[in-house]
Amino acid sequence: MLLDRRAPARSPAHTRTRRPILGPTFGRARLEFKSMNAPAAKSPHPMRARKTTADRLREALFKLTGISFPEQCLKCLKCLKHEESAWSSITFSGTRHEVTLVFEGAEAVAKGEEFMETLPEHEFTIPGHLVADASIREVDHRFGLHERLQVTAVLLLLEDS
Repeated sequence: MLLDRRAPARSPAHTRTRRPILGPTFGRARLEFKSMNAPAAKSPHPMRARKTTADRLREALFKLTGISFPEQCLKCLKCLKHEESAWSSITFSGTRHEVTLVFEGAEAVAKGEEFMETLPEHEFTIPGHLVADASIREVDHRFGLHERLQVTAVLLLLEDS
């Protein structure tokens, strides 16, 4: 039993045999709060998300379209879908990306047609990866007052070792 100032008085014989265990705290544990009163450290640079391979690939595809970013890009070019799946063979490993881009408006559709011509032969520079294959899988071209071009590209990225 710990001695406490609030504890009831005991006989002198009983108190001589026991000593206080926690010393001057009289039975209450001392707690130390290191971060409670400390001011929050402010970083000189705000935290930002690290770019993934998929982010870098989308940026490279947007640059390849030739549409300036972000002024025109938000109006006429959208990434409708981006799926990434693991891929491997006996000697290589990497990822397979299926990206669907939508070009809206006559000027954007013209840029999209140029994009489809240049994609298979384009040399991508994505750090740590090689683009082994780039092809167009599907095209949906709608004419009329609101011209629209939907392009699905499939790219195979291999890890550069």
